[in-house]
Amino acid sequence: MAPLESVARKQLDASAPQYRSAPHNIEAEQALLGAILVNNEAFYRVSDFLNPEHFFEPIHQKLYTLTRDLIRAGKIATPVTLKTFLDASVDIGGLTVSQYLARLAAEATTIINAEDYGRTVYDLFIRRSLIQVGEDMVNVAYDAPVDFSPRHQIEDAEKKLFDLAETGRYDGGFQRFGQALTTAIDMAAAAFQRDGKLSGVATGLDDLDRMMGGLQKSDLIIVAGRPGMGKTALATNIAYNVAKAWRGEVKPDGHMETVNGGVVGFFSLEMSAEQLATRIIAEQTGIPSNQIRRGGISEAEFEKIKDYSIELQNVPLYVDETGGISIAQLAARARRLKRQRGLDFLVIDYLQLLTGSNKRSSENRVQEITEITTRLKALAKELQVPVMALSQLSRQVESRDDKRPQLSDLRESGSIEQDADVVMFVYREEYYHNMRKPSEAAREKFAEWLAEADKVHGTAEVIIGKQRHGPTGTVELAFDGSVTRFSSLARADHLPDHHM
Repeated sequence: MAPLESVARKQLDASAPQYRSAPHNIEAEQALLGAILVNNEAFYRVSDFLNPEHFFEPIHQKLYTLTRDLIRAGKIATPVTLKTFLDASVDIGGLTVSQYLARLAAEATTIINAEDYGRTVYDLFIRRSLIQVGEDMVNVAYDAPVDFSPRHQIEDAEKKLFDLAETGRYDGGFQRFGQALTTAIDMAAAAFQRDGKLSGVATGLDDLDRMMGGLQKSDLIIVAGRPGMGKTALATNIAYNVAKAWRGEVKPDGHMETVNGGVVGFFSLEMSAEQLATRIIAEQTGIPSNQIRRGGISEAEFEKIKDYSIELQNVPLYVDETGGISIAQLAARARRLKRQRGLDFLVIDYLQLLTGSNKRSSENRVQEITEITTRLKALAKELQVPVMALSQLSRQVESRDDKRPQLSDLRESGSIEQDADVVMFVYREEYYHNMRKPSEAAREKFAEWLAEADKVHGTAEVIIGKQRHGPTGTVELAFDGSVTRFSSLARADHLPDHHM
């Protein structure tokens, strides 16, 4: 019987679940803490990215917290000063507190290796957190309530993953000026080789490019205006111009690098993707979008639309038409696009349709907009792309005689003005002039209005109210309302000789 019992027991043991301990490295934690206790300068090598919760062992979390607090208070953290704050009766693996602290100091790594040990501790914490996210996903998927859709779980898991990627990264910090200088020279070389000789991404509107030097990487660009001014039209025109000019080059490591133009992500929170596509088709073909919608086009015009549509198929312009998304969801989707397709320019239409990432911020709209603009600026820096966000203006513009917008007209203007690198306003005098049309019976006034109408017809102004790395001022553009198209204004000094 004994052999059979032994076999049965072995089979039972084999079928029992094998529990694995979470990834950790106690020796690395001990060596790092010892290094800090021996030389407090080691703390500054890891303090940027390493927090107490990143340690696996609870006693090490407490020791790191005490050490951090002492050093930041300007005091010395050693085994002698640290034991004052710990319970002497605590047993740590058969050692007293004093003995354990002395052992840490004795087995310390050198200050040179402290950062590497810190990264090891942090990376293991990330792996443990990933396991936790995975376990949560499994548990929620098994026990999800009826009203909790899988899509919400995916977005929730994605948010947790990206939050994990964002917290405590150990890149960044100070860099040598020589490194920054090299980056600046590389940018100048790229600008020299690029179409238009611009340091940033060309908008396709020459006068605007001359004033801004193109759309600069990591910039948050706010385009603001009252309804009817053409904010969306301008953003759509620029987005299409950037995508159409895209040219890529395959590098030796196999990744595609943008040489000209750019891959564009467009968050259309107000219009559908189909409406946006109709606008672009109208702009390119010169056929008014209202005619396209109601089918009032000829066979030749339909063929023209079909030909342009084939050409547009290959333009790297990606549209997300989901309405009412949070800033956290937007950031997650932008990162995903950057990873999967590449990303060189991001457009959000428009700012006030985004929501904050938590319910508390939504109770205070100014606080919510502050969170949104701060996160957009951080996203621009993280992805190293220009981010263009459209914004509404307050109604106080309408109460002035001169209705040209100012920075103070921005809704919830404090945070928008503060976080933005560039603020530009779209203004069309023609819009207001049409509203002031007098009765034709008043012949003199009507004649004056008509004369003025000829001057303002088909023109628009882009007023640059703020620019961190360039001048402010006004750029005049041509605007064709029937096809929602902005273009460079033809000027006598820019025309060829045979037009003079």
